[in-house]
Amino acid sequence: MTSIKFSEKIRIQKKQEEVFDYTQDYQNRLSWDTFLQKAILIEGATEAGLGIKSYCEAKNGLGMVTEYVSFRRPKVVAINMTKGPYMFRSFLGSWNFHHMGEDQTEVIFLYSFSLRFPFYLFGWFIRWRLKTNVRHRLLDLKNCLEQTSDSIS
Repeated sequence: MTSIKFSEKIRIQKKQEEVFDYTQDYQNRLSWDTFLQKAILIEGATEAGLGIKSYCEAKNGLGMVTEYVSFRRPKVVAINMTKGPYMFRSFLGSWNFHHMGEDQTEVIFLYSFSLRFPFYLFGWFIRWRLKTNVRHRLLDLKNCLEQTSDSIS
């Protein structure tokens, strides 16, 4: 089965480390990630990192357990789905944070997934829907970070 891939990016007027840390702090996650209704670290984890698992549930009720397969502060994180909705055969994601100058970071979300039958027949629609959600999430992240004070905890 072929993988479906897409990416979205945005520039945020905050330092690379600040953007990275804010996105990887699960206490902050629901304040900016409007796609989700639940986002928690599992198996006793208290902070994100390599090998850590999380559970995220979308507002449509679909949930996914992922494991961090890369965690290189402040540049990149990558996750791999370990358990998720039946429609996904596989799901991988990476978030890249590029320093673009003083107090400016480019954030790139890249997702790659494959679908089971019969869902792959609607791959174009699922890709479009996820891409639209990612675009909104990045805008919400930008708005959240740029409207907060310089001392995000």
